[in-house]
Amino acid sequence: MNDKSIPPSDAKAPVSADQYLQETVEKSVVAAVLDAAEPSRRQLLAGLGAATLTALITELFPMAPFRAFAAEPAGAPEKKDVSIGFIPITCGTPIIMAEPLGFYKKHGLNASVKRAAGWAMIRDWSVNKEVDAAHMLTPMPLAITLGAGSMATPMYMPAVENINGQAITLHIKHKGVQKASDMKGFRFCVPFDYSMHNYLLRYFLAEGGLHPDKDVQIRIVPPPEMVANLKAGNVDGYLGPDPFNQRAVYENVGFIFKLSKEIWDRHPCCAFTVTKAFATQYPNTFHAMWRSIVDATHYASDPAHRKEIAAAVAPTNYLNQPVTVLEQVLTGTYADGLGKIQKVPDRIDFDPYPWHSMAIWILTQMKRWGHVKGDVNYKAVAEQVYLAAGCDRIAKELGYPTHQAVTTKHVIMGKEFDPNQAETYLKSFEIHSMA
Repeated sequence: MNDKSIPPSDAKAPVSADQYLQETVEKSVVAAVLDAAEPSRRQLLAGLGAATLTALITELFPMAPFRAFAAEPAGAPEKKDVSIGFIPITCGTPIIMAEPLGFYKKHGLNASVKRAAGWAMIRDWSVNKEVDAAHMLTPMPLAITLGAGSMATPMYMPAVENINGQAITLHIKHKGVQKASDMKGFRFCVPFDYSMHNYLLRYFLAEGGLHPDKDVQIRIVPPPEMVANLKAGNVDGYLGPDPFNQRAVYENVGFIFKLSKEIWDRHPCCAFTVTKAFATQYPNTFHAMWRSIVDATHYASDPAHRKEIAAAVAPTNYLNQPVTVLEQVLTGTYADGLGKIQKVPDRIDFDPYPWHSMAIWILTQMKRWGHVKGDVNYKAVAEQVYLAAGCDRIAKELGYPTHQAVTTKHVIMGKEFDPNQAETYLKSFEIHSMA
């Protein structure tokens, strides 16, 4: 998985994770000096210009110790007994398997994973400090930080858990459907408003000429209830997480119409998250969890480990699924519900790097569909929430590959997304919440 995660060079010189960390520390120190100065002195200092001011402060106030402090808290975890909320889906594999396979213990923690019924519960557990960390959908920490759908609470997303790993599953009666326009009038479900499932389904439908708020119905259904709703005829299909796409095939009620990787290959899905408050209060514990997740995610990325992992996460207290269903998802050799066996090794994959450009794309879609209002400083929000530099630093410590930039270009259904042109990209869509 490793080489393909490193982006091609863009026209603009990339900023590496190490450079980004250094620049962030320098900006913070400069801001603190300016903030502490009296008004007249602040004006004088600001007038020097960023480069001159940074050089002057560096000469009087060496930056190295501050960079080291930002890069690596020292000491043992402040609290070893931690709880981590999760939803029983294969997207949460690294967080879940890290308990039975010993990754938390390896990094000095006595961690227990706590199963939630739905994403609203996970959000509330995090905001109300009922868990120390949580498995979340990658748009959720952005939404919670911005106060979209909840009380604004600063969140960190230190690592992505899985990439790909979703699918559009339709009821078996819709085997004749060929394209998005054939789905007019369908009733769909997704697991949460602020989810990649929702944004990818909306993107797919809109590219096919359907307005997702006018030509179809999209409702929220917790992942474990999706197959039952399909079976009962309450919905025609869903863009949902596994194993519930494969479970619909297993129960002969649905078929896999399209893998999410066919919409956006290597898209993010779920992630490891903590509140900023927890990371600040317990920095060593936070970093121990972070190392555990990065380590487990890279372990899960190796196809040779997938059957072992399927067996580890199958039990009742984790995913509560037949091992054969999980193996089909995790190995990518699966029955599609149309009488064929497909072989797609990266149907789901695991890569912890939280590209800032992923966050920027998600923010454009949140704005497109009216989930956030007004101007959005895409770059600033992405930098605040998605901790790419720290993730690369931990990967380097653990002997895993690192990256040459914190942003890259992505291709979604053949259309290139340049994170440096986010607003132009957003305005290019004919179908949106106001259309």
